[in-house]
Amino acid sequence: MKLEIETTDARSVTIVGGGLAGSEAAWQVASRGVPVRLYEMRPVRPTAVHKTDGLAELVCSNSFRGDKLDNAVGLLKEEMRRLSSLVMRAATEARVPAGAALAVDRERFSQAVTASIASHPLITVLREEVTSIPSAHEGPVIIATGPLTSDALSADIAALVGSSHLYFYDAISPIVLADSIDMTKVYRASRWSRSLRGPEHTKKGDNRHFSQIKGTACASDTQDGDYLNCPFTRDEYERFYAALMDAEKAGLHEFDQPKFFEGCLPIEVMASRGVDTLRFGPMKPVGLPDPRTGREPYAVVQLRQDNIAGDHFSLVGFQTQMKWGAQAEVLRLIPGLEQAEFVRFGMIHRNTYVNSPTVLRETWQTRMRDDLLFAGQMSGVEGYVESAASGLMAGCNAAAIALGEAPAAMPRTTAMGALAYYVSHADPKHYVPSNIAFGLIPPLERRIKSKKDRNLAISERALEDLERWRTACVST
Repeated sequence: MKLEIETTDARSVTIVGGGLAGSEAAWQVASRGVPVRLYEMRPVRPTAVHKTDGLAELVCSNSFRGDKLDNAVGLLKEEMRRLSSLVMRAATEARVPAGAALAVDRERFSQAVTASIASHPLITVLREEVTSIPSAHEGPVIIATGPLTSDALSADIAALVGSSHLYFYDAISPIVLADSIDMTKVYRASRWSRSLRGPEHTKKGDNRHFSQIKGTACASDTQDGDYLNCPFTRDEYERFYAALMDAEKAGLHEFDQPKFFEGCLPIEVMASRGVDTLRFGPMKPVGLPDPRTGREPYAVVQLRQDNIAGDHFSLVGFQTQMKWGAQAEVLRLIPGLEQAEFVRFGMIHRNTYVNSPTVLRETWQTRMRDDLLFAGQMSGVEGYVESAASGLMAGCNAAAIALGEAPAAMPRTTAMGALAYYVSHADPKHYVPSNIAFGLIPPLERRIKSKKDRNLAISERALEDLERWRTACVST
């Protein structure tokens, strides 16, 4: 489809990094008639975790987390959709079954983003490494290089912000081949029967293939529920736990402290906190009764479909720093995975970010230079959706600067505004990246006892305030 875009006399915007944030930012800038130069160093300079040269490649999970308005990240997604987010559009096109969450076929998702960016007449994609922050005379600049910023650019950023970067370690879950899963030992179900297909399609006897159900993605079989569940007896769990604790782990750099993002801990780190920690975390059986027994198992490992074809499944919440040989040995102790073939083993990598409260304003501009903005995980947010949202906001404001207009912060009562306020106003002495949460959004003036109803009311207020803000911005 050929885009008809009204061009302006604005200066162009330079964006460094073609991940979720950079791609979203480029789309937002170009959609406002401003030319964009988008730099992506892959494949000229590969990274340790990327597998392709596609834009917006998902290297960790394929999940964008919750997709309902009683969930803060669900609200964030809806706000982005209402602001014409490219990432949200591509995610919808590449959606796969994941219960009440939004998960995607990672290859189709990246392909959709890459095709949209490449076909836009105002976006030029440059496949080369940027080793220093572009100068002011080149127009507004967005740094969206992500957690794996190259050493040279990372050093230049450190020189600008006046201190060394902060960091944490992130881990990636393994992926197994569907044909290698023993389907006689697993069962299909979504927790509390929450399914992409909705309650009308989770009734017993509805054996239609997902591709036959309007408005949904397809799946690999016709049973109810969006996840494959591997049930453990107590003996099987204790055997798995002992093997996990004894497994050989990949080492970190000797000069680094082993800091992890609390929301993405390796399973062995969680397991080290106590024998039952996993059973109250990624292996909790609550809400997942085995239809063959009618009872909840002692523990469960959930497998989430990783692509539309349904031939790859990822282990939900099973980020790991075990060495690959140990992974194969330990993970094959999971019921149903005794003969598992791994498409990808889990791995660990270092994430770098700036101390945002000392560097950024609510508009995602730096405090040091008005026409320099940061977005994505480098800006101190955590999560796919949060990274893309920061790119959306940074892109809008970079376009405004290029057009000679004033950048604007979104209302704090919105998820996007609350996230921007957090990264720019949190305590810099103890700053850690954060996912969006209702706790970051100002409370309602009235008291609502039910948590779900309260969250829905916060979301309703947010969307109303977003619409008023957007209308005011258009009219000025």
